[in-house]
Amino acid sequence: MAATEHTWELSVQVDQQEGEETMKFKIRVKGDLHVGGLMLKLVEKIKAPQNWSDHALWWEQKNCWLLKNHWTLDKYGVQADADLRFTPQHKPLCLQLPNMKTIKLTITFSSVVFKAVEEICKALNIRRSEELSLLRPPDDPKKKKKKDKGKGQAEDDIIDMDTISGVAGNSLYSKTMTATYDPENGTPASATSLWFGDNPLTASQPNIPAEELAKMYLPLSMEDKAVINAGWLDSSRSLMEQGVQENDKLLLRFKYHCFFDLNPKYDAVRITQLYEQARWAILLEEIECTEEEMLMFASLQYHICKLTMSTKPVDLSDEPEIDEVEAALSHLETTLEGRSTDRILEDITDIPKLEDTLKLYRPKRLLRTFKEYWFVFRDTSISYYKNKESANGEPIEQLHLRGCEVVPDVNVTEKKFGIKLLLPVADGMNEVYIRCDHETQYAKWKAACILASKGKTMAYSSYNTEVKNIQSFLQMKSLAPPPGQAAPDVESMEMNAECFVSPRYAKRYKNKQLSTRILEAHHNISQLTLMEAKLRFIQAWQSLPEFGIKYYIVRFKGCKKDEILGISYNRLIRIDMSTRLPLTTLRFSNMKQWNVNWEIRQVTIEFDQNVSVAFSCQSCDCRVVHEYIGGYIFLSTRSKDQNETLDEELFRKLTGGQE
Repeated sequence: MAATEHTWELSVQVDQQEGEETMKFKIRVKGDLHVGGLMLKLVEKIKAPQNWSDHALWWEQKNCWLLKNHWTLDKYGVQADADLRFTPQHKPLCLQLPNMKTIKLTITFSSVVFKAVEEICKALNIRRSEELSLLRPPDDPKKKKKKDKGKGQAEDDIIDMDTISGVAGNSLYSKTMTATYDPENGTPASATSLWFGDNPLTASQPNIPAEELAKMYLPLSMEDKAVINAGWLDSSRSLMEQGVQENDKLLLRFKYHCFFDLNPKYDAVRITQLYEQARWAILLEEIECTEEEMLMFASLQYHICKLTMSTKPVDLSDEPEIDEVEAALSHLETTLEGRSTDRILEDITDIPKLEDTLKLYRPKRLLRTFKEYWFVFRDTSISYYKNKESANGEPIEQLHLRGCEVVPDVNVTEKKFGIKLLLPVADGMNEVYIRCDHETQYAKWKAACILASKGKTMAYSSYNTEVKNIQSFLQMKSLAPPPGQAAPDVESMEMNAECFVSPRYAKRYKNKQLSTRILEAHHNISQLTLMEAKLRFIQAWQSLPEFGIKYYIVRFKGCKKDEILGISYNRLIRIDMSTRLPLTTLRFSNMKQWNVNWEIRQVTIEFDQNVSVAFSCQSCDCRVVHEYIGGYIFLSTRSKDQNETLDEELFRKLTGGQE
């Protein structure tokens, strides 16, 4: 009797790996029995000739894995009322990729999501897994219509990655295969096409018919976007701990919009999936763009479709290491400002300045038209004077651009080259419109404004790159055919033009008109290779004012009404919910520290110059916003000499937090 006093019966359910019926066992245990010993007793009792090495114990009531085999049941707090499951750690998961294709892949349900995504990206041959994460499909039936309508055929056509990898001699990926890296620059020593052969994930998907696109299209407000953005999984917890079950469907997406070290030679899948995420964002109007920009994106999609359908196979091993497109993208692939080598001051003693006659308009002033002034751009400020002669005296006004928002106000076809500046003031943002005369002037002044908003001057070497990027972007947006060029032959298009633009824009034109405009825009980019065209599309997406901003509904401390918080790769934007206008911008580069009070679920952030904000999250758990901010800070620490190894401990410190 004494021997059984300290023992008790524990109920354990055993999940069979082959999908057979589950079994239930009662095992008599003591509190000082360690988890490894419990599993040993269990396997002895099952007596099934099977490899149980992938199985682990899952505690249903506490929603946690018992992975520390040396811990005792007492240490875990397991008692007789506990319901344990002996279940495989690797389970199949359905993943919708950025290209809207769904794959099935067996991954570790017991690893934290950060590691699970790393595992997924390794299987798909996507470098820089830290930029991606898993998003729950929206629950709202309207949103489901948007996301899933028209994809019935995709559901039937799930790519089973485990089956593909299991076919001898036809392996898309190997779980044991890893690239070898160059210790000098951290890039893989061999091209991805050489390790993996032909990969179906590198091919762009054909545009779906306009009718199907119209069924998927659903206009999204900032509040709708906030609901969708609440669905990001917590990177520091496992899939099972977040309620994800075997064969559930999740969305794999690029979460952090700072794409590091994009290299055509090694990143075929990554660049294609990035292009696809950008393409769907444009087509479903998840990001706003002008009509001119929509036609530019349409012409690039048309060009990519044409090249993808051509019979010539693409040999990625022939891609140049660095081409002009990659050079143009180099400043976009990086970090938070001030971290990369191309931002080193060329000569601190000789800071350039810009001087020119420009036009100015301030909506909140009595002045209702653009008026000419003499403008001087020096350091991070713009001063304007009545004329050039009075430039030695006091300016009419000096505009300080540090922390401002720079928004393009451009229509290349109509020769309109404007810059809208939202300047931070104590009670919000002041609007100022500046109008340039021509493309070159616009490119120089806008590039200077962008750098100044980050606290940088034109002495930074990235200034010239920025100017070239803006000029390249304007050239792509030019829809007018060059002088002497014949009108495009609409019959030569051989594709429905409506499938290249969002449904809202498709309604504005007859198909023939739309075809003509797309073909006119196409002449600017018709010489690009397939990889260059995809990179140009990504670059143009990155140039949109709304690029990379994720919206959340929050309540700031001391305020009585909700506001919208926009989170981008380098700043937080406080937005008025009724007017949709930015109230103030807070840059990560000025952040001193942030923390979360887990009891009242409040995020507090301290910035330079004694600026402090605190808010609670209304549309999601504060963990989601906390992880976004910490994730971007973490990504700013990356450098090319790090090879591909990430400091996972630092990521957890910055994004995890303790409740």
